Formats: sequence, C-alpha cells, structure tokens
Amino acid sequence: MNDIEIFSSGIPSLDETLQGIHAGDNIVFQVDRIQDFHPFVKKYCEFLKSENKKLVYFRFAEHPSFIPDDMNAEIHILDPKEGFEQFIFEILNVIENNGKNVYYLFDCLSGLAAEWYSDRMLGNFFQLACPYLYVYDTITYFVLLRNQHTSIAVNAIHHTAQVILDVFSESEKLYLLPVKVFQRFSPTMYMLHSYENNVFHPVTKSIFLAKILSSTPQPWIDVNIDRHDTWSETFFEAQRLLNEKNQCTCSEKDATELKTHLIKMAITRDEHLYGLCEKYFDISNLVDIGKRMIGSGLIGGKTIGMLLARRIIEVDDSVLAESLETHDSFYVGSDVFYSYIIQNECWWERHHLRLCNNNDIFYKKAEVIHAKLMKGNFPHDIIEQFKQMLSYFGQSPIIVRSSSLQEDAYGNSFSGKYESVFCANQGTPEERLKSFLNAVRIVYASTMSHEALSYRIHRGLFHQDEQMALLVQRVSGEYYGDLYFPQAAGVAYSFNPFVWNKQIDPNQGVIRIVFGLGTRAVDRIDDDYTRVAALNIPMLRPEGSDEKARRYTQRIVHVLDLKKNMHTAMSFEDIVSRCEMIPLEIFASIDTSLHTLTFEKLLTKTLFTDDMKQILQLLHKAYNNAVDIEFTVNFVDTKEFKINLLQCRPFQFTGELLHIEIPENLLQEDILLETNGPLIGHSTSDKIDRIIYICPEEYSNLPLARKYSVAQIIGTLTNDKKDQQTTMLIGPGRWGSRMPELGVPVNLSEIKNVSILCEVAEMHEGLNPDLSLGTHFFNDLVDQGILYMGVSPLKAGDFINKKVLLEYPNKFLELQPDYKNYEKVIHIIDFPRICGKTCPNIYADTIEQKGIVFLAKRD
Repeated sequence: MNDIEIFSSGIPSLDETLQGIHAGDNIVFQVDRIQDFHPFVKKYCEFLKSENKKLVYFRFAEHPSFIPDDMNAEIHILDPKEGFEQFIFEILNVIENNGKNVYYLFDCLSGLAAEWYSDRMLGNFFQLACPYLYVYDTITYFVLLRNQHTSIAVNAIHHTAQVILDVFSESEKLYLLPVKVFQRFSPTMYMLHSYENNVFHPVTKSIFLAKILSSTPQPWIDVNIDRHDTWSETFFEAQRLLNEKNQCTCSEKDATELKTHLIKMAITRDEHLYGLCEKYFDISNLVDIGKRMIGSGLIGGKTIGMLLARRIIEVDDSVLAESLETHDSFYVGSDVFYSYIIQNECWWERHHLRLCNNNDIFYKKAEVIHAKLMKGNFPHDIIEQFKQMLSYFGQSPIIVRSSSLQEDAYGNSFSGKYESVFCANQGTPEERLKSFLNAVRIVYASTMSHEALSYRIHRGLFHQDEQMALLVQRVSGEYYGDLYFPQAAGVAYSFNPFVWNKQIDPNQGVIRIVFGLGTRAVDRIDDDYTRVAALNIPMLRPEGSDEKARRYTQRIVHVLDLKKNMHTAMSFEDIVSRCEMIPLEIFASIDTSLHTLTFEKLLTKTLFTDDMKQILQLLHKAYNNAVDIEFTVNFVDTKEFKINLLQCRPFQFTGELLHIEIPENLLQEDILLETNGPLIGHSTSDKIDRIIYICPEEYSNLPLARKYSVAQIIGTLTNDKKDQQTTMLIGPGRWGSRMPELGVPVNLSEIKNVSILCEVAEMHEGLNPDLSLGTHFFNDLVDQGILYMGVSPLKAGDFINKKVLLEYPNKFLELQPDYKNYEKVIHIIDFPRICGKTCPNIYADTIEQKGIVFLAKRD
C-alpha cells in the first residue's frame, strides 16, 4: 500500500513503537487476563471520542463491556449459538455497510471458541473476517487469551493478522512484546517494552528481561503445559467424570450438564434429534464417539442416525442387539469441511452464491466451485489423522459417506443428493491415502451439485447452515478371493406405502433386498430387478405369478474387485462359479441348473424376517415416526447371521393410507387413464390443470442426445414459477432412467413440482413399470409428495386413451417456441385454458391399488 494513511492507537508511544498504525491493521492483543487489555482499549476509545471517530463494537462474549458507558459506539450484539454462518454473515454485512476508514472492536475471541466448541472454527472465523476488514482500510482491536488455544487457531490468527502483541503483567506492571508487525521494522521493535505513564520503553537490561520473560509459561518447551482447546478439554472432562462415576464420586448434576454440553458440541443442535440423543446416549457413548473423531465439529445426520439406531436396539432389546454386527466407524467433523473450503479459497465464492438470483448464473458459479473442491488440498494435521485411520483399517475396503448437518433429519431426507464413495483400499499406503483423499473431495464437491442445491432451494433450506461431516465405515462383507461383498444388503421401511395385496399389513414394514453390495438396492437399476417383500407375508410377490417372479429376478451383483481396486458389477452366475464358500441355498433356488435369487430360505427359514420386523418396530417407536434403514446381512454359518445397521432416518411418508371412493358408472369415452397398480403415495382426489404427455413412438425415434433434451425441457416447463398448478406427467418406460432408451432420464430437480408421475409400460418389450421402492428415486417422490402410478396397457383393467389425449390442442410451442423439433414428442394440455366445461379429475386409492383419470364437468 503506497501513501499509507496514518491512524492511531490512542497511545502515541505505542504508535511510535509500531512505526505507526496503518489502514487495514488487525491488531491482536494476547493476554493472560482480560483486564490486561483494558488500558489499551481505554486509550483507544478516548482517542476515538476526542477525534469524533466512529467505533463499531461487536459484542458476543459474557465478560463486561470493553467500552465506557459514555462512549457513543455502534454496538452489534451477536449470538454465536445461532451458528457460524449466521454469525459471520452479520459481521460482514456490518463491515460492508459502514465502508472504509472505520474503527472496530471485538469482544474476546476466546469466547467464540467456547461457543463453537472448536479452535478450528475460531481460526476459520479470523481468516475470513480479518482480510475483509483489511480491504476496507479499518483499524480493528482483538484480544485473545494466551495459552488457551491450540496451534490450529493460534497459527491461523498469527498468519492472518497484521499486528500481534503479547501483553504481560508482572508486579502490577504491564509489558508488551511485539510478535508480528506487518511491513514495519525498527532496531527495537521486537524487544520487550515496559509501559509506564502512557509511554513504552524498550527493556534493554538482561537482568530484567530474563526475570520477566522466564516467569511466563512457554507451552512449546514446558511439558507441564498441555494446551487444549474447548473441544479437547470437554472430552477430557467427560473421561474424568466417567472415572469418578465408576468410583461413585460423580454428582448427577455434573453428569447431566456435561452430557448436554457434549451432545450440542459434537452430535446435534437439532431439537428433534437432541431429545433422542439425550435419552439414549450416556456419557460413555459420547466419549467413545469423541475417540473416533477426526477434527472437530458435528458428526452430521447420517452418522447420528446410524449410531442412534444401534443404541436404541441395545437399550430397548439387548437380546436383539446380539444379532447386530459390530461397527468401527470413524467420523470426520463438519469443521474440517469448513477449513477445506476456506483453505482452498472457495468460501467467498460460496458466500456470493447465496446472493445470486439468476438461475443460470447460479448453477454456473456452483460448477466452478465444484471444480475447485475436486482439486483442493487438506490441512496438514487432518492428513496426519487420515493416515492414522487408514493404518487402522489396513487394506479392508471402506466407504466414505456424506453426513451433512441437514441430512437424514425429520422432514428432509436428502436421499442420494450427496455422494458416497467406495474405496477398495488396495495398494501401498501412499496409494490408499491418495484414493481416500479423492473420495473425500468427491463428497465435499457434491455439496455444489445441481441436484443437492436444487433440493435445498426447493425445501427452503438454502440459507440455513449446511456443513458436510463424513462417516467412514468399514464395508460390511467377506473376502471371496479377489472379490469382496456382503451376502445380502438392502433398505427397509417400518411402514409399507405399497399395499399391492389385501393380506399386507403396512405397519409390519417392507424390505428391498439384493445379493451383494446395497448400491443395487438404493440406485434405480434399469438393467435388472430386486426383491421386494412385505415383512408380514414375505413370499407374496408384487410381480404376481411364479413365472413373472422368475423373470423379474436379480441377475447382476455389485461387488468390490480387489484386484482391479474398484467397485464393479458382475453377473450372479459368475459370482456363483467363482465363490464356492457362499451359502447359496439361503439366498437362491435352483431352477433348471440355474440359480435364481428368490431369498426364500432367508425370508422364511431363518430369524431374519422376525429380526427385521422387531428392529423396525423398535426404531419406529423410539422416533415416534416411520423410519427407513439401510442394512447388510452376513452369515457366520448356515444358521447364525449378523445384521449391520448402516443408516437410519425418519421416513417422510406420514404413515397413513386412506381409502378413496372412486366414482362408478363412468362413460368409457370420458376415461383418459386407468390402472390397477402399482400406485405409491397418498390416496388422492383432485382436479388436474395440466397434463404433459410424452408420445412413446416419437420419443423412441429420437437420437440419444435429444432424449436428454426432452428431460431438460420438462424441467423448464415444470419449474416455471408462474405456473402454480396440478401437473400430471405421463411417459413411456421408466422416469428417471439412466438409460434413455428405457425412459425419460429426468432427475428430481426437473420433476420436483409435478403432482402425479405416471409410467406407461410401452416402448420396450417386457419393461415392467418399476416400483423403485427403497431407491433414492422412490424417496424423492415421497419427499416431494408426488403420487406414482404405473400403467400396463396390456394388463386387464389398465388403459390409456392416447387418441383422446392427442386430440387436445398442444400448447408446447406456445410455451417453448425455441424447440419446434419436439412438438410431436411433448404434448401439453392446459385444461383451464381450453374452451369447454370439462377438466380431468384423478381418483387414486393406494389401499385398493386403483387409479383413474377421467373427464368431468368443471365446478
């Protein structure tokens, strides 16, 4: 900075010692006692008052105010408990609104570390606030308690601030030692100075220097000083209290207060989840969690769900708990993500994203941040902890799973919105670390994916604090030569929203199960099928006949190929030929020399079905809400098995199915569509404002690229904020397919405003309307309250009147004039705009699995 404007501290001698106070100086006073800061801030305030300079004071700590009562300052009272994001945004807004050449004062920074339970977040805060103050040519006073913070915070502050001053007191006399003075130097600047009568004098005699400084604790050489942050101290205190509790010397009050502190510090601040954590976690559980944490911060929703589910079963049914596979997961705290985005210069871009109102620009900026996050570097101390964790796992396969603060909460599942990455974890330590770091980058970068951002915006969550913690789990399974996989995996719901037969009790739950890794169960698979079973009558197949059951059976298995060091797919018959130790009779039936995955013995001849029902009922009762879980099953021998609970979250379905009376005696020419199932969602009767119909023949003839364009056009049509209406989407094959030849490849962001989604079994021979029950796609539909309908025109009782639909005027070109080549593909009927007195009504009864769309007189 040339032609630097000279400011003042209010103490001319200090100004001289520091070679002037410069515009942009962030001055940090390090003290043993807050009162040692008072003389400096007093002179600071007196100067500002005498010169009629503006002072802005940020107040957030519990200590008394730093400024005199008669000081006319602009005071902003902040609450760090509202979260880091809210706190920093308020401060940045104040700085921006006040402009340049303003004087600032902050309460003691050590209070922030206490409120956020983290030195890492204190360092993060300073690295953001200090440069912003510097840009505005401000003068800012900070104070920090010495020897009460780890190097994570201290180094961040020392690296970022322009001026660091150590203040000592000895025999009621103050001394000052400049530690850092940016772009200034004098022969005596970095000497110890005594402060007498408002004047600083260098201490030049060794007898005084040695006496004063030798009495000052030096944690870097004194082994008796173990400098911990609030995070570490809290866990040390918890361990001490546990020891006292074992000796019956601990008070109940102390235990309760510390437990509350630990939950809010490391587990959750969500009021719904807090109650469950408070009920089921004791201090020893919380200490065990702390022992397996990397970094600091919250562990996130997915980790909470997994730990809570296990603990609920341990407490409420200790016998059932013996059937659970032991887990040895690690948890990467949310603070690490924050440090990552700051260290890799993504924070400001992420901040500006919140202020962007243009959708196209918004998502382009998000793509830029995504790319940067994919190439970022990690803090050195975190890499060292990652190395230790990988050393613990050895070469066992692991999975890095997202566990954000908003994920798996009541009301918002985030199903499949963030990435999870398998690491086969083979190779040298260096190779395994590289692979793991890349997996972490992928999960972190997924916070900027189009789907995740669109979901947050649609759910009104975008401006809420969202940080990414990580759950690192050992992959449940067994080695079979060069292959590794669990014998079975899947998802289960404590409430079954798909009652395809009157014998089904929806309150007994339902599972979607596969052989091998569970990705075949949670992803929408277009080239294969999975096994869906109602737990009260598991052998009742939604496919109907035995012939169809054999036809719609799983043939592809996901495994980890350790030789290729990757997650891959193989045919089940190949698995059978290569893996002799699998107890196949539990999972498969022999049919004309081929193995068919029916899971018959697992579901009917073992205790697995009973255990799953009991697990789901216990969790449902504890959550006071329907739940869905992810699990694996591995057999120790032909009888004994272990269930691994990988995930648990509130199921967004309300847990109630209603009966709707469907009108009788309708004229056949008035019926547009009729189905006998599958229907999934809430029973409904409603008027339809718009039908978007994708013509099967026209869509089939499109080249691949134009099929993807159809999905994008649908997104544009359904996301028009001007149109708040009931929209029904009808298309051939499978909506959301990853294979456009099997259906329109839309994602959730493109159909989130649709009310009814209808799949018609056309365009591909033998393609059954897919239940998708238990997949991320299914969870999206439930999450958004979208009713799913499947129509098979060749099935008795199913019907779609394409002729009548296509006779209605097509509004496509009126709405999308730039896409003339798609007019025959996408047929849009806007009934409120059509002349006449009829509009379509939908009646859908999910209990009876009957749905009908018919023309009726408009009210």
